[in-house]
Amino acid sequence: MQLPKSEQLNIASLSRLFDNKAECYKLFWFQAILNHVCKGQQEIRFEELIDDMIANAWYMVTEYHLNLGPRDKLEEAVNYISSVTAMLPNVKQQEILDWLRSSTDSAVTRYKRTLTLNVPFRLQAPFLDSFRGDTWNCGARELAGRINRQDRLMYYFTEYDGLDTRIRVVPEWMEYLKKNQEILRGWIQYNMIVYLQRRNPSVPGISDKLYPPQERKLEKVKKYWKLLSELAPIHEIYGENRLAPENISIDHFVPWSYVAHDEFWNLHPTTRAINSSKSNHLPEWELYFPRFAGLEYLSYQMIWKYEAVWNEFKKCAREHLNNPEIEHRLYREGLGAEEFTQKLREVVYPVYLSAKTCGFSSWEYEPGPRQVSGDALCPGKGRAFPEDAESLFKVAEGK
Repeated sequence: MQLPKSEQLNIASLSRLFDNKAECYKLFWFQAILNHVCKGQQEIRFEELIDDMIANAWYMVTEYHLNLGPRDKLEEAVNYISSVTAMLPNVKQQEILDWLRSSTDSAVTRYKRTLTLNVPFRLQAPFLDSFRGDTWNCGARELAGRINRQDRLMYYFTEYDGLDTRIRVVPEWMEYLKKNQEILRGWIQYNMIVYLQRRNPSVPGISDKLYPPQERKLEKVKKYWKLLSELAPIHEIYGENRLAPENISIDHFVPWSYVAHDEFWNLHPTTRAINSSKSNHLPEWELYFPRFAGLEYLSYQMIWKYEAVWNEFKKCAREHLNNPEIEHRLYREGLGAEEFTQKLREVVYPVYLSAKTCGFSSWEYEPGPRQVSGDALCPGKGRAFPEDAESLFKVAEGK
């Protein structure tokens, strides 16, 4: 990616900023500098930048379970803070920053100091052609002094004082960064995606996992399941409660925070309360996949039985079935229950297993007192599963 040119500044060296990134620190450090500069801040404390790094990595680590590196201290810091606070994965970034600024936790302070050992100095290595080997091997204060004696850098250090050390961004670089911030953010994002894909080779949708979760548009899918619930008794798969059209919430069987897509084969209806309780956990496979397969097969049967359902399905397919091969495999006419379930398992299980490997934990529904009367909730009555559900369960479990 070519960066905007400048007659005054060394853009060639800037473009090599991320050439040698065995770890992710340079990406997050430069991103933090850009954020502060775009707010008009010329002098920035080390601790402010480290706090930004932690907050910017929070969603990747806690919500999406991305691996930042085999011994990555930024990932360790995020996981530690998550373990000692009540902050949720989807907490607002400002709340994370507020907590970091007020924290007196000695372990957090140690993490912050560790994160300042190399990146503030090594980021500008492409500008420091004369620095070789042992030039870097000295104390932080002395290294800051050596760097300060060089010409044409992006920033310099004020008097070294641990986390209170400040960098001062050169005015010409301030202007360049602010003027070209959108291009530079895209450049950082591109390099972040490349880095994370290498560290997380089996994880889908990396580009959608750099920032906090966005609102998903599932209205067509919700309308589809509401129509089905008006034509037949539909029971969600976790508590086996019969669903009323007004209380349908769409759940991702394998969590969206792993798959980062809204593909039709991974979506099914449940209640709002259960969806909230499940959050971004994996439903226990042996317990829930047979029920999931049964519900999906009922949906499949109704597609071919009712013209109204077919029409709503086609509307969903335009947005939520983006792989023609999977659409043909799962939704062509004439599949029996066992064949459909086996094909669904072949699509879902590898994704499920990969999510489990990445650290997504298993979940089982714990029902509270049931509020609905009538035999719709009685075991074995009116369940929205095919008559040969027993054979479906055996296929789903690989028996």
